[in-house]
Amino acid sequence: MAMDYVLTGYMSQAMGQAVYDKLEDGTFAGRIPPCTGVVAFGATLCECEEELRSTLEDEEWNSL
Repeated sequence: MAMDYVLTGYMSQAMGQAVYDKLEDGTFAGRIPPCTGVVAFGATLCECEEELRSTLEDEEWNSL
């Protein structure tokens, strides 16, 4: 039996709305527009995505 966790679904939906920009220095910035203050930076797009997910997780745990 598969279990679907509420936070897992929320995280997937939020990350699906992520917007990434390549900065002038070649690094990346990421944000999730509906989640005010959830912003991250990384040397690569993958690193930026991981940081953004971590920031989102931290934000959600702090709001509980």
